[in-house]
Amino acid sequence: MMESLLIANRGEIARRIIRTARRLGVRTIAVYSEADAHAPFVGEADTALCIGPAPARESYLVPAKILAAAAASGAAGIHPGYGFLSENAAFAEAVAAAGLIWVGAPAAAIRAMGLKDAAKSLMSRAGVPVTPGYQGEDQGGAALQQAAGAIGYPVLIKAVAGGGGKGMRRVDEPESFAAALASCRREAAAAFGDERVLIEKYIQAPRHIEVQVFGDAHGLIVHLFERDCSLQRRHQKVIEEAPAPGMDAATREFICGIAVKAAAAVNYVGAGTIEFIADASEGLRADRIWFMEMNTRLQVEHPVTEAITGQDLVEWQLRVACGERLPRTQAELSIDGWAMEARLYAENPTAGFLPSTGPLEHLRLPAGDVRVDSGVAEGDEITGFYDPMLAKLIVHGRNRPATARQLAAACAAVEVWPVRTNAAFLSRVAAAPAFVAGHIDTGFIERHAAALIPATAPGEAVVRAAARALVEGTEAADPWARLTGFRAGGPSQFEVAVAIGDAVHLASAEPAAASEVAEYSTTLLHGERVLFWRGEAWRFGPPTSDRIAGGGAVSDGGLRSPMPGRIVNVAVRRGDTVSKGQTLLALEAMKMEHAMLAPFDGVVAELTVAEGDQVAENVTLVRIIKGS
Repeated sequence: MMESLLIANRGEIARRIIRTARRLGVRTIAVYSEADAHAPFVGEADTALCIGPAPARESYLVPAKILAAAAASGAAGIHPGYGFLSENAAFAEAVAAAGLIWVGAPAAAIRAMGLKDAAKSLMSRAGVPVTPGYQGEDQGGAALQQAAGAIGYPVLIKAVAGGGGKGMRRVDEPESFAAALASCRREAAAAFGDERVLIEKYIQAPRHIEVQVFGDAHGLIVHLFERDCSLQRRHQKVIEEAPAPGMDAATREFICGIAVKAAAAVNYVGAGTIEFIADASEGLRADRIWFMEMNTRLQVEHPVTEAITGQDLVEWQLRVACGERLPRTQAELSIDGWAMEARLYAENPTAGFLPSTGPLEHLRLPAGDVRVDSGVAEGDEITGFYDPMLAKLIVHGRNRPATARQLAAACAAVEVWPVRTNAAFLSRVAAAPAFVAGHIDTGFIERHAAALIPATAPGEAVVRAAARALVEGTEAADPWARLTGFRAGGPSQFEVAVAIGDAVHLASAEPAAASEVAEYSTTLLHGERVLFWRGEAWRFGPPTSDRIAGGGAVSDGGLRSPMPGRIVNVAVRRGDTVSKGQTLLALEAMKMEHAMLAPFDGVVAELTVAEGDQVAENVTLVRIIKGS
């Protein structure tokens, strides 16, 4: 085993690698950007070196800085994690040339699998079934459209150098092809510096199934069974699980067998994933499964494979990189139970899943029988520089229904404020009857979006919980909070007016059953009371007399930023008289302009921003008070 290891990555994967390395007695070296100076992984490593400014292109993506840090720290090897430089063949060669151990795939394998068209041609020659499509050299618009017609609509246009859903478009009819191709090329050129595309047949009921493979330098390659990654939103994975629902023994033997064959075709060493697309319209069948691509690295979702096999894949990586044989033979590997992983993101599902930035003033992740791989801690700042994933929540149960219940409960237990998260959305997905029954494909979330995405207004259960919490607190003595009397012959009950967000609601605050109380919790942060309910988070408190007089959903006049962005126009000054509906200022976010309008006639009492300011989500920008 190597004596020391530099981790060329950040966040949860850096912490994950440190955990295994420490158990094996390997000294760990972290590299970090200026934005990550106080991140948990920096403090957990034995040594840490700053390698530059916050933008990844000036720090984590600069090979020379990584290699210089390795030399300065005396590292024996480099683990690239995933993302960043993990599939950069030139970097892998530079690491080896520097006399260091590369904990990753061979450079030749990275190159062979790096371009989708070349990889599919290689797999086809190796006898691995590939998705029907066109990977030709002619990139002319006419040739590509002719190929699409020959394949048969609908088709997918995919960037040759693509990944993560970028440079991908579905086309349903010939009339839409040219515009989709132009859009795909622009996106591919911007993301990958390569506008070339390939055409694939679009699978109508697609399942995304991948197989974990592992090879050593002695010629042995094994698989660690399959994972199902079909739960996606805009081609981004949301929930992964192992094994795949509906997979019978014969189909498993087939898909895992061709995955090993695919890895052998490139003399693979280390951890890799062979990704397949399956037409599940008639269930999973061997003759309806095709190769898509190979990821020549460890995957984000590797914990579900670790859970069902009992193996530590990072340990496997380190041992193989040091020249050892694989820790287990194929006959020694088996499946135990079921595992699921949910990706907890800093994003707002009610605002189109826009990223959410700002300080993590309150952070509570589930405890108990849940594995939590997180890169953040309470007090950290979520910025726009890196991926917005806060944590991975992994559960392992005896069967799929039980595991789905565990996952739904784990996601519901998340408490984060003021940063918004997808916790409630994840909990709803895991609890959805169709998901529990295994009726999934890559279109699942889109089909069930209405039931899965929380509403922008609090539901009845949230209002009741907020009313109870208000009465239980000191605010119960406020005459504005307690509006009516009692119920004759029954338990003590009050009708309570409670402000949730910018609206006032009226609810009964009768005593709750123990099960209902267990569903919510509250905290006080900087003078704001926050209620957490099944993964949702709501600011609440007693309404002001002005709100009560106005009745119903009355704004307090404070307009907050709905998302991070830049102020591009300020149309008023403090003290100005404004009319209801008048534009006060404009916020630009995600290349769109959002006008902020006066909620009622009044006077500008507070203005906290100027043109050009960058603002985080949920920041008060302007406040209007009613005129006398």
